[in-house]
Amino acid sequence: MTTSETGQSQTDRLIGIGLVNLATLSWASNMTLGRWLRADIGPVTLSAGRFLIASSILAAMLLRMPVNERRLGQDRWLLLGMALSGVALFTPTLYLGLRHTTAVNATLINGMGPLLTGILAALLIGERMTRRQIVGAAAGALGVGVLISGGRVRFWQAMDGGIGDLIVLGAVVLWALYSVLSRRAMRDRSALSASAFSALLGLPLLVLGSIWETQASAFAFTPQLILPLLFIGTVPGVLGLLSWNGGVRRLGAGGAMIYYNTLPLYGALLGRVFLGEALGLNHLLGGGLIVLGGLWAAGGAWDPAID
Repeated sequence: MTTSETGQSQTDRLIGIGLVNLATLSWASNMTLGRWLRADIGPVTLSAGRFLIASSILAAMLLRMPVNERRLGQDRWLLLGMALSGVALFTPTLYLGLRHTTAVNATLINGMGPLLTGILAALLIGERMTRRQIVGAAAGALGVGVLISGGRVRFWQAMDGGIGDLIVLGAVVLWALYSVLSRRAMRDRSALSASAFSALLGLPLLVLGSIWETQASAFAFTPQLILPLLFIGTVPGVLGLLSWNGGVRRLGAGGAMIYYNTLPLYGALLGRVFLGEALGLNHLLGGGLIVLGGLWAAGGAWDPAID
């Protein structure tokens, strides 16, 4: 590899790291706002509103792309898999899980994402994890544990593996699958094209689910929900999705998922600023482990993969 090629690879990695962190920051804002909305709107309806707005924006952007980017090609089944896993199922499943378990438990379970993504990437597309990625993922998961438990042993003793925890775990598996499928799909198309098609293909299922949910529950749409939905649709729905897929394209599914552990860190900061939640030593220690774990993993992009 020449010096210029090495420099370009380093630049791509740094861009990828920045994109993935931008995605997790936008999704942290979504979780902060989602906590506020959970008593006002159902999980499927909230997801449908988010992707209705996101799909409209993505479709408009897609019209400006080359003709080949606006077509469903031989990768249509990959795009459909992305739509089912990351759009139609992941978001409603996560919101549903949060109705039956605490946000603390849900955040902890999300820390398993890097390991699950690495395993699925190895099984489905042969993308092996390096030793540094494994160590970085473990450090990030430990950071998540410190962040949300405050280092209290009693916290772990009191945790119960209820139905909500299992639902959130299912959501993390779905997002890991989406990351792996998007990595494969983006070998032949741009992040914008993959994101737009996955959102457009998943939207009809969310709309149908929203109609059923609205009829079967006491939730009613009010004008006060318009601004929050616009934010959720544009920032997490478009900016977050494009940033994540762009990061996956540069770092790989396993490499990108390491930085998914920054989501609880950003969530803690946003909770402190906008909700007045406490920010203590555990946030500093846990956040440090998350960041250092990601930097360590990123520093070994050319390390030998684990067989």
